[in-house]
Amino acid sequence: MKTKVILAGLLTCIGIGAKAQDVKTMEPKGKAIVQVFGNFHTGFGAENNDRGFELERSYLGYEYNLGKGLSVKGVMDIGKSSDVSDYQRIAYIKNAMVSLKRGALTLNGGLISTTQFNFQEKFWGYRYIMKSFQDEYKFGSSADLGLSVAYKFADWVSADAIIVNGEGYKKIQKNDGLNYGLGITLTPINGFQIRLYGGLNESGEEGKKDITNFAAFAGYKHEKFTIGAEYNQMWNASYTDGADQNGYSIFASAKLSKTSDIYARFDDLYSKDDWNIAKDEQAAILGAQFKLGKYVKVAPNFRMSIPKADGAKNVYSAYINCYFGL
Repeated sequence: MKTKVILAGLLTCIGIGAKAQDVKTMEPKGKAIVQVFGNFHTGFGAENNDRGFELERSYLGYEYNLGKGLSVKGVMDIGKSSDVSDYQRIAYIKNAMVSLKRGALTLNGGLISTTQFNFQEKFWGYRYIMKSFQDEYKFGSSADLGLSVAYKFADWVSADAIIVNGEGYKKIQKNDGLNYGLGITLTPINGFQIRLYGGLNESGEEGKKDITNFAAFAGYKHEKFTIGAEYNQMWNASYTDGADQNGYSIFASAKLSKTSDIYARFDDLYSKDDWNIAKDEQAAILGAQFKLGKYVKVAPNFRMSIPKADGAKNVYSAYINCYFGL
């Protein structure tokens, strides 16, 4: 009798163990992508009427690991139109891509994230509060249709190349030109990184000029603080001869605790012969970030914009930015 009881117990344990293994192997290899950016803002002085709640952007998607270094990702971008007279929300496909990672090599194809300022954006780390310099001032698009490849030669050096349509993810391919980019990332010492990037965006139209981009970035990331600086140059913006722009961005952040930190940033945008003087500006932001659990962040901040156009008034505003993400 005791033998039967022991045998039954062993069989039960084996059955439970086998079931647990089955459950483990059946666990999904994918993850949902949910990111929501919102804010409440108000202006001061002449801009005091500019206030209200705003849902800036939502990313909804899914990423699935197929195994052996192969993965797929699809993301919808729900935001607002760049047309100030259009108050409707617009949904775009931000990513629809396949990735292959084998050792030091990474390949991406489809509607992919571009490499022009992706590195700087991650280093800055507060995309939901303010875009990185090149994205903020339209030096390029954050995603496009094409191919990219990256290779890590050693712990201190990696390189990447990209070829895409050149018209971003919000427009269909209209022109015959393509956008080419080459980048190199150096890590001479632990925490300190240098990024250089050059790109050529062909116009594809007679009478229009190719757009050329150059970016240089250097930053240091410590467990207690981060500091970074970038310089950017764009020739022939909007494929227009002589419409050159350049500028720089300096930022820093420091951790106060596991759930809070402070940050500051200063941008300066120029245009050749003041052709874009109506939008040229200096801009500054100072604020704090608080993590409310694993998925929610709240970031109060103060902003100042100093337009370079004659007679234009400075703009002062306060924001409370909010982020929810899985």
